[in-house]
Amino acid sequence: MSTRLKADLSLAFCTAIWGATFLVMQDALRFASVLALLALRFALAALLMGFIFRRDLARLDRAEIRAGILIGLFLFLGYALQTNGLRFTTPSKAGFINGTGVVLVPLLLAFFWRKKINPWVWAGATATFIGLYLLSVPVDAVGFTALNAGDLLVFVAAVVWALHIILVARYSPRHSIGALSFLQVATTAVLAALFLPLLHLTGWEPLYLDWTTGLVWRLLVTAVGCTALGFSVQVWAQRHTTPTHIAILFTLEPVFAALTSYIFLGERLGPRGLTGGGLILAGILLAELKGPAQAAPESPGPVDERLEPGQQSL
Repeated sequence: MSTRLKADLSLAFCTAIWGATFLVMQDALRFASVLALLALRFALAALLMGFIFRRDLARLDRAEIRAGILIGLFLFLGYALQTNGLRFTTPSKAGFINGTGVVLVPLLLAFFWRKKINPWVWAGATATFIGLYLLSVPVDAVGFTALNAGDLLVFVAAVVWALHIILVARYSPRHSIGALSFLQVATTAVLAALFLPLLHLTGWEPLYLDWTTGLVWRLLVTAVGCTALGFSVQVWAQRHTTPTHIAILFTLEPVFAALTSYIFLGERLGPRGLTGGGLILAGILLAELKGPAQAAPESPGPVDERLEPGQQSL
């Protein structure tokens, strides 16, 4: 088996476990409140990644720490919004809506950083937003009046993911990939732990933690499999495959989210939902494959490896 095939299979594995995360995280909310769950998940993941990337961490400098903390701030916001959204929507819908962050990257770069984007990106964005409407708004609704609160939270999370991707693209060429991966995960754990008592005291999110075997298993799946192992495998795999393969493979994440939701929950999107999901996938592929080189792969991944030697970062 060639190294490239191993890398492609590894990335496919990453997208599978990240897709399954939507279901696992939603189920884990039966045992813990959002911030408690995030604090535990990312603290455990940070411990494991600290060991995996210990050589990179031994050479940390102040600029690297600042970059990692900034990226981690957006990672925390994205996960906090997304996990809250899972309280009100389904894993399959969340997976598709989450994927729109990839298409939002070039749009944000065009609007705020005056980057030029080609017609293929606009076509991809149009298909994505039509799909988003079909997926999120019921057929009998008037405009956006019946928009699900969970869908809205996950979409705002997708905007945050897009900003996270842009920041990763800016800082990853200048700093250690392993260090940035660890720092953003550790920052997310710290921020979740800091906001946990504050939101509990204000009544915005009362602390809830049912320390059972069910919670432990879900933490192991999300912290070890989805975060520490998934992020680390991605760092290696992206060095040995092509940007086109990366774009296609990462598009599979919402597909795996829908599949796991179908298998374990019996969720069926229906013709309208499937059409919406299909348009979102088509839009992502158009923007990724026909547009300019994007900032990074889809949001759950911590880093960007697609900048070729000599290519300018953002």
